[in-house]
Amino acid sequence: MNRPRGLRIVFAGTPEFAAAALAAIAAAGHEIVLVLTRADKPAGRGRALHESPVKRLARERGFAIEQPRSLRDAALQARLRALDADAMVVAAYGLILPAEVLAIPRHGCLNIHASLLPRWRGAAPIQRAIEAGDACTGITIMQMDEGLDTGPMLLAEREPILPDDTGGSLHERLAALGARTIVAALARLREGTLRAQPQPAGGVTYAHKLARADALVDWTQPARRIVDRVRAFDPVPGALALLERMPEAPIKIWAARPAQADGVSGIASTATPARVPGHEQSPASGHVRAPRPGTVLLAAPGRLLVACADGAVELLELQRPGGRRLPAADFLRGCPVEPGERFVMPAAT
Repeated sequence: MNRPRGLRIVFAGTPEFAAAALAAIAAAGHEIVLVLTRADKPAGRGRALHESPVKRLARERGFAIEQPRSLRDAALQARLRALDADAMVVAAYGLILPAEVLAIPRHGCLNIHASLLPRWRGAAPIQRAIEAGDACTGITIMQMDEGLDTGPMLLAEREPILPDDTGGSLHERLAALGARTIVAALARLREGTLRAQPQPAGGVTYAHKLARADALVDWTQPARRIVDRVRAFDPVPGALALLERMPEAPIKIWAARPAQADGVSGIASTATPARVPGHEQSPASGHVRAPRPGTVLLAAPGRLLVACADGAVELLELQRPGGRRLPAADFLRGCPVEPGERFVMPAAT
């Protein structure tokens, strides 16, 4: 029995997430007629130009490659029309597709989005899902329109967010799931069984692009929220903490957990009110107030606890500028921190 002819696919993508999908589409027997990816970028100390993971894979496989700075170029659009593609698959590409391009492929443009739409439309759905404490996310294959991830849904698959997931570990699983899901969607498209479904009107959230300001830990947040942010921003951009005495040297926090209740109360129970780090005594009543968020409560033996809105966060793995990721005990040997010191709070926005 003859195998059905593969579809003619234009692929647009840039990072590793997209490269996994490109490899899977090619392995499924589809014809990659063109690969679009972002221009090479300078990186590293020498600022040498580096090609994207998608370009590297496309070059190794012998696929035709274009690296336009815009898809509004008339010559590029003419080339896309001449390719007579069945579909364009888009995954973390990084350029806007104008209406003229969306209309060129026979079956339009299919996007691999790393969330269960309409939750987490936008640029950083993986990190924002972990940061929000979501228990589940997934992959949505979407028919692209001119909106921001607003097009009809074609296929979706769920993926649990594990308690110890980081942005990196979840990204890896979703890249693999995205590759499998787009292959399944293209098989249905080829068979004529792929059906579009409008996104629900409710439940829309936006995964705004990550910025450096997001990385700075806000100690006025609850412990769980802080820990989820640390997990979400590993490996990029990395959660940052600034000690008041050295604000020019941001410390990256790579792992943390809510402090055990007995660990926090134990600090207070073994100290007189005047000696409890970061606690303030009310002159009128003599009662000890809760420590100010950002106050170091414990920095020994080998443990680092910092006060937050509802207790404390234990910092488990840290990194100084130019240094290596270290367990808290090793970090404290090279960068001593004293109880009562404070971490700088983010500037109000």
